[in-house]
Amino acid sequence: MDLTRRTVVAGSGALGTASLLPSGAFAKAPLSTAQTVGFHRFKLGTFDVIALHDGAVAFPLPKGFVRNATDADVAKAFADTGLPSDKLTITFTTMVVNTGDKVVLFDTGFGNNGQPTTGNTAAALAAAGIAAKDVDAVVFSHFHGDHINGVRSKEGALVYPNAQIMVPEAEWGFWMDDAKMSAAPEGMKGNFALVRKQFGPEKDIQRFSWGKEIIPGITTVQADGHTPGHTAFVIASGNEKMMYVADLTNHPALFVRRPDWQAMFDMDGEKATATRRKILDMAASENLRLSFYHAPFPATGYVVKDGSGYEFMPALWKTTI
Repeated sequence: MDLTRRTVVAGSGALGTASLLPSGAFAKAPLSTAQTVGFHRFKLGTFDVIALHDGAVAFPLPKGFVRNATDADVAKAFADTGLPSDKLTITFTTMVVNTGDKVVLFDTGFGNNGQPTTGNTAAALAAAGIAAKDVDAVVFSHFHGDHINGVRSKEGALVYPNAQIMVPEAEWGFWMDDAKMSAAPEGMKGNFALVRKQFGPEKDIQRFSWGKEIIPGITTVQADGHTPGHTAFVIASGNEKMMYVADLTNHPALFVRRPDWQAMFDMDGEKATATRRKILDMAASENLRLSFYHAPFPATGYVVKDGSGYEFMPALWKTTI
């Protein structure tokens, strides 16, 4: 169409008329706090690996978030990465691996037991083409609520009814110990009760130790410190491998760059930092792909050495088009 004074004037008139339309003439979309159901699929040898976005929460940055750093240093560290210095946003990313023979889900997110902005793992799994009934195994890294709440619905039903539940022996031994529950501070007693609620009714729970291949291509790795039985997993297919490191870091923007910082959520801070350095050193030297639970979705990438710390490089940055 030729752009002439007449068409410009006509267009201006049309805009003027539209601006006079009553507001009811336009469609309105309802406001919502629901998270988008999201998944991200990539190949590892012959395996399909799918990151599942369970959701996210945001809240004021807690005082004492890092035990061995001042609140001012923590706020500056967030600001240095371009993030708000007064707010903590935590994302939750579960992961499923389809080996061709087994569909294996790592951790379960919140299910319908958490905040409205969480609990999307089952829906994301369905969107990726896998029904909950087709999950063969649910493997847990540890027993914090954001990892185990989704195994059982608020109504009490198993979300993945045909799956073998697999848990770390050391984690089970700690949270199922009545003496430890009695001696625990009040702030921890709720988690002891949650573990019993989510797992107690089940009789067929398989417990695994570290350094064992629990499913062909999936081997457990000692990663304690965050909790007594916190476990990472090497996943290997052919000559390709990666590691699901769960809560090795609570917030990569802080704890990958400053691996010696101890998060308030780490039960044994000294052990957690030693574990973190050991795994990050290995990942950097071997160019090993890592999948985190709390990194920005899709929570998978690589780490490179950077001074006394490391830098997280999302896997998508390495994608060539």
